[in-house]
Amino acid sequence: MDALVIGAGQAGLSAAYHLHRRGFAPYTGFVVLDADDAPGGAWAHRSPSLTMATVHGFHDLPDFELPATDPATPARVAVPGYFAAYEAQHALPVVRPVKVLAVRDRPDGRLLVETDSGSWVTQALLNATGTWTRPFLPRYPGHFAGRQLHYADYRGPAEFAGQRVLVVGGGASAIQVLSEVGEVAETVWVTRTPPVVHQGPFTPEFGREVVAKVAERVAAGLPVRSVVSVTGLGPSVAYRRAEALGVLNRRPMFDRLTEHGVVWGDRELAVDVIIWATGFRAELTHLAPLALRGPGGGIRMTGTRVTDDPRIHLLGYGPSASTVGANRAGRAAVNEVVHLLRDRAAAQPAARPATQPAAQPATQPAAV
Repeated sequence: MDALVIGAGQAGLSAAYHLHRRGFAPYTGFVVLDADDAPGGAWAHRSPSLTMATVHGFHDLPDFELPATDPATPARVAVPGYFAAYEAQHALPVVRPVKVLAVRDRPDGRLLVETDSGSWVTQALLNATGTWTRPFLPRYPGHFAGRQLHYADYRGPAEFAGQRVLVVGGGASAIQVLSEVGEVAETVWVTRTPPVVHQGPFTPEFGREVVAKVAERVAAGLPVRSVVSVTGLGPSVAYRRAEALGVLNRRPMFDRLTEHGVVWGDRELAVDVIIWATGFRAELTHLAPLALRGPGGGIRMTGTRVTDDPRIHLLGYGPSASTVGANRAGRAAVNEVVHLLRDRAAAQPAARPATQPAAQPATQPAAV
């Protein structure tokens, strides 16, 4: 391949669209490897209770609008259907299910992509694996004998009816859980730091400020922070519903777990269930052989490109970790890939024996 995309979520499909548009040939010049059995990315695994009315923002993929959808439709139905139609509309070369196991350097300067279905060799890699497969569970002292689950395994409020449920986390996921479980159960909300509520509108200017702050961190090679730590909580449908239920009474983080609940100092609170809405981490374990992380714990980035390895772009990472950001990242990354391949082609020896015709490249990327 000239270029290989890992992941067929929002960022991966955006990148694939722009690769195709710039003249990369499907299946011979570029391919998209996706670990799922069907289209949809992380959206296919979301809770059935998350509807299009309560989705925390969604942006259309390039050159294909999301059809008008009943707000009551589960997001795990509407978005995968939209992604499937998008793949078909633009004839994108998505191969699935293929799980990428490792990406390694080759002596010739290309990258070897090892999977559970064989190996690919590519000049450029656009990684769009997201975060859903790496839920983050913090460690706390003690042991709780009751049920614990991460938000990734949350499937709606019905199973918690009549129980006391402890919800941990200060982001949009915690708010969704509180707004739903609060209707059928007693909830207790705890966060590590006081949540910040953004009172004003999410204007383009505010969005640019947020992106700049996140970009500054990743440019310095620091670990990516959660989106809500920068944006604050917004006045979403779920937030207003939780507010109306009176369940947004935040408590500070507990000191330790006990067999029956949690403890602050010498005060114990018994609970039946703990739901950890504590976010996710970027799924980059398959890139470990490339040793991209620096002393700061993160990967130093210049836009979408790994600063120390121009062959690799991380989409949906850092400032592009939103549906609109993923779209822009796909286009920006493809522009840079075109430049990279053109520069490499120009650096190849021009003279060849007359009896040995020059090999034709798999694609002829259009000029920027």
